[in-house]
Amino acid sequence: MFDLNKIRLDFPILQSKKDNPPLIYLDSAATSQKPKSVIDAIKDYYENSNSNIHRGIYDISEQSTRLYEEARSNVANFFSCLLEEIVFTKNATESINLVARSWGNSNLKKGDNIVLTLLEHHSNIVPWHLLQEERGFEIRFVDVDKNGILDLKDLDKKIDKNTKLLSVVHVNNSLGVINPIDKIIEIAKKKNVKVLVDGSQSAPHQKIDLSKMGADFFVFSGHKILAEMGIGVLFGKKEILENMKPFLGGGDMIKDVMQEKTIYQDSPARFEAGTSHVSGAVSLSKALEYLTEIGMDNVVKHERILTKYALSELSKIKNITIYGPQDLADRGGIISFTHDTWHPHDVAAHLNNYGICVRAGKHCTHPLFTRLSLRATIRASFYLYNSTTEIDELCERLKELK
Repeated sequence: MFDLNKIRLDFPILQSKKDNPPLIYLDSAATSQKPKSVIDAIKDYYENSNSNIHRGIYDISEQSTRLYEEARSNVANFFSCLLEEIVFTKNATESINLVARSWGNSNLKKGDNIVLTLLEHHSNIVPWHLLQEERGFEIRFVDVDKNGILDLKDLDKKIDKNTKLLSVVHVNNSLGVINPIDKIIEIAKKKNVKVLVDGSQSAPHQKIDLSKMGADFFVFSGHKILAEMGIGVLFGKKEILENMKPFLGGGDMIKDVMQEKTIYQDSPARFEAGTSHVSGAVSLSKALEYLTEIGMDNVVKHERILTKYALSELSKIKNITIYGPQDLADRGGIISFTHDTWHPHDVAAHLNNYGICVRAGKHCTHPLFTRLSLRATIRASFYLYNSTTEIDELCERLKELK
C-alpha cells in the first residue's frame, strides 16, 4: 500500500525543516529529494568500500567494482534491457552529447537532417546545434498547438528520406506534456529513422520498459529519480553501441595503448573514460530499489491525484492562468501558471517566504516559450512525497497576491 506519511518520514530534509516555515518542495522536475536509504548507501560506500574500480587487486577495490557493476545490472533490470546496453554518464545532458559526438559525428553529414520538437529542453537542442556547425546537416522542429500538444501530422511531414534521427522528449519539463511515445516511435520506424528519447521527466514517474518501447537511445539523470547528483544513464541498443566510437579518451576505456594506436574496450566500458562516479551508481541502484518497493504504479496513481487536485484548486484562484494540456491524460505531474499582475520571479520569491519551493522562468525551453508567446511561468512539480495539504498551502499563499 502507498503510505504517504511513512514515505515522507523516509526523506530527512522533510523532517529537518518542519518549522519556521515547514519545507514544501514543489520543484522535483529540477531535482528530487533523497530518501534516507540512498543517503545511507552513499555514506556506507565512502566509509567501507571507497576505492577505484577495475584496477586494484585488493578487497575494497574488488568490492567497489562489484557494487558498480551490480548497479549497472540493477538499472538494466529496472528498465528491462540488456546489461551491455547501459552506459553510466554524468547526467542526461552528457548522455545526449555522447550520442551526438559519437553516433552523430559518424552518421550525419551535409544533406541529412534530424528532427527535434518544440517541446525539447535545451539539453536536447544545443548538442545538435554544436554538431550542426561542424557537419552541416539540417535541424527540423515539429510544431505544437496552443496547449503544447505535439502535432503528429507535422512530425510525419518533417521526417523524409534524408532524416537520420528523431530526438524527442518523453515528458516536457515546463508544461508537463506527455508525448505519445509509442505513436511517435512507430512513425519514425516506418521511415527507418533512429530514435532518441529524453526520459528525464518520465523515468522517475512511470514504469519504463525499454524492451517494448523500441527507442534506439534513452537517457535520464539520476538526481531526478532520488539518486545522487552527477550520475546519469544512456541506454543504447547493443548493436548500435558496438559500432560507435568513444566519446572521451583516457583510462578505463582501453584494452591497450601503443605508440601508434589505442585499442578500445567493448561497449559499454569504452564510453566510461576515467574514474567513474561509483557512489553515484550505488545511490542510483539504491534509489531504484526504493522505487521498486513502493511500486511505480503507486507513484503514477499518487501523482495523478496530486495533479488533478492542483489543477482544480489553482483554477479557482482569480488572476491565475494555467498552461499546458487540458486533458489530464496528456499531462505529467508538472503545472505551469502565471499571475496576471505579478512577475513569476516575484511570485516565487513570495512563496519562498513560506517555505514553498517552485521554479520560475522559461525552464530551459526557450523555443517553446517563444512559440507560445510566454515570457516566463511559475512551475510546480510533484513527486511521491508531496501531499494535497501542500497544494492547499500553495493556493492559500497565491490568493494573497492582490
